[in-house]
Amino acid sequence: MASPGGHYSHVVVANGMAFISGQLPITAAGQKLNSASFEDQAKQVLINLQTALEAAGTKIENLVQVRVYITNINYWPLFNTIYAQWADTALPARAVVPVPELHHGFLLEIEALALV
Repeated sequence: MASPGGHYSHVVVANGMAFISGQLPITAAGQKLNSASFEDQAKQVLINLQTALEAAGTKIENLVQVRVYITNINYWPLFNTIYAQWADTALPARAVVPVPELHHGFLLEIEALALV
C-alpha cells in the first residue's frame, strides 16, 4: 500500500474496530490509476481495502460497514458485480454516495469499518 497522501493513517484500530480511511486507486508503488478504466480502478481500491484490513489484523468477513464514493452512478452496476466477487459471502452494511468529483480525477473511493 502506498504511503498516505496527507496527514492521516490508512487504518486506525481502536476499541476492537478497524477504521479504514478512504482508499483510492493508487498502487502499492504509488502509481495513480486516474486514467485507468473504472474496472481497473475499482479492483485496485478493493486490493487497497484488503491490504488495510490485513494491516489491522482483520479480514473481509469482519467488515461491518462500507461507504463507496462514486463520480458516476452509471458505474454502480459494474462496481456491484466486482464488489460481490471480492466480498464473496461477506455482507456488511453499505452505502453509495454519488459525488461530483474526487481527488486526482479518480472515479471512486471506499472507506470502511471492520471488527478486529
